[in-house]
Amino acid sequence: VAVLVSVICSPPQNYPLYIRSVPTENELKFHYTVHTSLDVVDEKISAMGKALVDQRELYLGLLYPTEDYKVYGYVTNSKVKFVMVVDSSNTALRDNEIRSMFRKLHNSYTDIMCNPFYNPGDRIHSRAFDNMVNSMMMQVC
Repeated sequence: VAVLVSVICSPPQNYPLYIRSVPTENELKFHYTVHTSLDVVDEKISAMGKALVDQRELYLGLLYPTEDYKVYGYVTNSKVKFVMVVDSSNTALRDNEIRSMFRKLHNSYTDIMCNPFYNPGDRIHSRAFDNMVNSMMMQVC
């Protein structure tokens, strides 16, 4: 079962702050999938308009399905994007599980941002964040 978790910087840069995939042999294909999903994320945000700007979280749900994968999105109020790519064959994952996984990611990302030694916009190098993502991926697989 393939899973990818990605944290992407806020616009206009849109470069990845963190990418982890299991298995690692399709990582380049996952990078492409993540970058194509950013257009869908921007489209969904602009379609929702200013009504949702005041919300604390912005779960975008299923961005688009492909033959092999399902791509989900989440945006924080500071416009940091979380993208999750899961295997389409995994039918056990429901919308509530995906939403709770994004909440865990967001909480761990918030912990990193609160670290006085972390410079916002730098790549994420955190053992605690890695452990949380790995445990989350093991639940999915």
